Amino acid sequence: MKDVTLGFGEALKLCREESQLTEEKMEEFFHFWRDDFKFDDRAVGCAIKCMSSHFDLLTDSHRMHHRNMDNFIKSFPNGEVLSQQMVTLIHECEQQHDSEEDHCWRILRVAECFKSSCKKHGIAPTMELLMAEFVMESEAN
Repeated sequence: MKDVTLGFGEALKLCREESQLTEEKMEEFFHFWRDDFKFDDRAVGCAIKCMSSHFDLLTDSHRMHHRNMDNFIKSFPNGEVLSQQMVTLIHECEQQHDSEEDHCWRILRVAECFKSSCKKHGIAPTMELLMAEFVMESEAN
């Protein structure tokens, strides 16, 4: 899961301006998996939408593109193991929040639901592991 998270996060820099994410909110984004991360800023949902679009993970109606999401997850180490479970969790969360018409708010609610579901199913990465990987990658560049 950490590899998928870090891979997905690569698009954040590209999406910062489009989603009107402040520098402060962008920093907060790196703490997505922490228990105290707040899902209260529409710009975060817009950033997730932009990042998802960057990797071609959304349909024209801004819902998850199941096949593309499956392939994206499988492109990472252990992705074969996680893919079906992650796609199912995201789909279930999308169904719960389908009535929200604003794409950014809906995607933010789906992300919040997804995070909660991952924690419940024991597949959420720990912040310590993510931060260690992030530091090692930034030092290598």
